[in-house]
Amino acid sequence: RVGSKVNETRFDRIFNVVVYVLLALMLIVVIYPLYFVLLASVSDPQYVNSGTPLLYPRGFTLMGYSRVFADNRIWIGYANTLLYAGAGTLLAVAVQVMAGYALSRSDLPGRNIFMALFVFTMYFGGGLIPFYLVVKSLNLVNSRLLMVMLGCSSVYNIIIIRSFFVSTLPKELQEAAFIDGCTNQRYFFSIVLPLSKAIIAVIALYALVAQWNSYFNAMIFLTDRSKYPLQLYLREILLTAKTYADTSMVGGDPEAATKMEQMVEVIKYGVIVVSTLPVIAIYPFLQKYFVKGMMIGAIKG
Repeated sequence: RVGSKVNETRFDRIFNVVVYVLLALMLIVVIYPLYFVLLASVSDPQYVNSGTPLLYPRGFTLMGYSRVFADNRIWIGYANTLLYAGAGTLLAVAVQVMAGYALSRSDLPGRNIFMALFVFTMYFGGGLIPFYLVVKSLNLVNSRLLMVMLGCSSVYNIIIIRSFFVSTLPKELQEAAFIDGCTNQRYFFSIVLPLSKAIIAVIALYALVAQWNSYFNAMIFLTDRSKYPLQLYLREILLTAKTYADTSMVGGDPEAATKMEQMVEVIKYGVIVVSTLPVIAIYPFLQKYFVKGMMIGAIKG
């Protein structure tokens, strides 16, 4: 060392340059597709359909978004998804945090048995048909409650939470609280939860993204279109974009129909942006908790 500065060898400098170049290339590979989708959604259809690489909006237009938002299905889907994602995230966090905390307690009777049963379900399942029959026997088919309940339990998340509590909450803290007359309930709500903001934010983000992107369960269990989530409607639009464009606001005008055919790709990109932007907007507010929670819960015991 010279003062507080670390002397770097020539090999160290070359290595750092190579690492930064590789990271920059990886960043471009990851970011450009997202950037292209955003640009394509606001660019003139002729540039999008020609396959021209887009580095900036060309022929700026919001017609694709206007066509997407003119469809009432989008607003119905948004309302349903907000309900499913909001309530489902709260339920998932409550169930998984309590389960992870219980499994982290060494004084829980049969803790190893419960843990083994949880892990067993990660590798073995009955399949879709038995699952559907169970849901049907519970009279939950075509139910909003089912959409909220599905996904509320994740063994992977429970293991992460368990590891977090084991590694960050010393047993001495629990003993000190109990000596002062603290009950299990008071200890969990007054001490454990305030110290677990990082892992709660991580699990909330996981659950929110899973609920927001979910469409398969809705496609299987929902028959009432008024209960469809946003992703299921967006899937319909993506699969039938040409028909959607031909029949949306054309009014029998051949010239307008031709123009709408050119808008198909722009509408698809607009749909992608509409479906992903809300979750992307939430992530920066949870990023600091996300990084901290993942690092602390990374070692599984």
